[in-house]
Amino acid sequence: QVQLVESGGGLVQAGGSLRLSCAVSGRTFRRYAMGWFRQSPGKLREFVAGIRRGGTSTYYADSVKGRFTISRDNAKNTVYLQMSSLKPEDTAVYYCAADNAEVPTTHADYWGQGTQVTVSS
Repeated sequence: QVQLVESGGGLVQAGGSLRLSCAVSGRTFRRYAMGWFRQSPGKLREFVAGIRRGGTSTYYADSVKGRFTISRDNAKNTVYLQMSSLKPEDTAVYYCAADNAEVPTTHADYWGQGTQVTVSS
């Protein structure tokens, strides 16, 4: 069983930065593409950023491109999301996901419990 635990969420002012971390249990971390998704009240869960197994390719939603950076440390079984120039519309619960597919999608195999990010104006 693969378990994902997110951390690093919180309250930040607009223009500020946060770094989310997602620790993944088990020895199969390298097999998974990893992604970050978010969901705000009344909205569907949406893709934010993704990274392939080897970490050589990354993908971003247009709304975060140039502001967010996803990375992974396969030695530490951890994926990160560095968020900068945060905006109030980035406020959401952020979820980490592990996917057997080449790129992570909303149908990912494993999910974390989520961490709240709140950006005040």
